[in-house]
Amino acid sequence: MNYTSGLLLSNRYRLEELIAEGGMGQIWRALDETLQRTVAVKVLRPGTGSDDTFVERFRVEAVNSAGLQHPNIVTVHDFGEGEHSAFLVMELIEGKPLSAVIAEQGPLPAEEVTEILHQTASALQAAHEAGVVHRDVKPANIVVDADGYARLTDFGISKAMSGSALTQTGEMLGTAHYLAPEQVQGRPATPASDIYALAVVGFEMITGTRPFAGESMVTTALAHVGQPVPELPDSVPEPLRTTVLAGLAKLPERRPADAAAFAEALRLPAGTAPPHLVEGALSAVSPVVAGLPDGMFTPYPPARVDTDSQA
Repeated sequence: MNYTSGLLLSNRYRLEELIAEGGMGQIWRALDETLQRTVAVKVLRPGTGSDDTFVERFRVEAVNSAGLQHPNIVTVHDFGEGEHSAFLVMELIEGKPLSAVIAEQGPLPAEEVTEILHQTASALQAAHEAGVVHRDVKPANIVVDADGYARLTDFGISKAMSGSALTQTGEMLGTAHYLAPEQVQGRPATPASDIYALAVVGFEMITGTRPFAGESMVTTALAHVGQPVPELPDSVPEPLRTTVLAGLAKLPERRPADAAAFAEALRLPAGTAPPHLVEGALSAVSPVVAGLPDGMFTPYPPARVDTDSQA
């Protein structure tokens, strides 16, 4: 169905203004006429509502997000679907996607980077403790308001650790620039994979560019496995420098133990390199692939990188 301003969904949510659009969905500012409050309504883009996979991802996002309660995670209020449509109702955040902030400002100050990373890592820890792996951590899915407060959103391809994924063996969902090496190799995403993606976001905030950018999505994805991470500028202070580089270690066990450890490392006194993360940081920028176990490069069925972007 086509969504237009004034359309009423479920006899309750009145669409007012289109505020964002991606490959799979649109996000509208809307009025909840029952509670008389402004909300954000995410809808499937016209033409995708009949695609069972897209609708199922919406359901997954609704279920996984609804169970997460954290100040740095966008709250989901409601979910609905019809014969040719589905929608998700969320709290409305007055802010910008981090991707837009980086595009407008370029490299961000170390203090701002540290704060956004700390908040997002705290959100990821809450998700992981609830048994949910995000699997698509990237700047477009982190909303930052005018006060620098960050919120993680879009759990549309997340996976409950105790459940099954929406993918076939060897298929990858996510954005190639932020895929952990183990995901590129066809292995399941884990909390450590989210930490890697967050570290990529940190690298991008610090430098204004992503650590790996090939001529195609496939070559970009493979670079995460076979290329060392570019060195960060010497001006990047500790503990930010070592924490981000450790998060980019090829081996999951060399990254921070969990998202909470990532966040805690960022809170060390200025000038202090987290000693337990130094080895992981060094491995990230070292020539690859000699230090990786043989099994890391066992061929898997050909992987398909899903390049769909989501609003």
